[in-house]
Amino acid sequence: MAGEPQTDCLFCKIVTGDVPATVVRESDTTVAFRDINPQAPTHVLVIPKAHYPDAASLAAAEPLVAADVLREAGQIAVEEKLTETGYRIVFNTGAGAGQTVFHAHAHVLGGRGLQWPPG
Repeated sequence: MAGEPQTDCLFCKIVTGDVPATVVRESDTTVAFRDINPQAPTHVLVIPKAHYPDAASLAAAEPLVAADVLREAGQIAVEEKLTETGYRIVFNTGAGAGQTVFHAHAHVLGGRGLQWPPG
């Protein structure tokens, strides 16, 4: 059921504390932690505590929580001192776009040049 923790979801296990992560921020609705395979000097994932498979399903079901994810991403950028040089917030949706954990999450990337298009 959407929103409910999934026993086979890595990010749900991070939310419950069953899998360790380097948590940098936590709110009532979100958890933010460092990516174990960083693609930039700063690479933090922001996830909703509720399980939704992607950003679109999260936004459709719980728009306020989706806003919380973005607000936390912005706060991480401030705390990591990325606001002057710039940063990227990325939501990958589907395996073809690089999504490997099917629990909605935002990547906060910064600390190096982030040319467009990525790749």
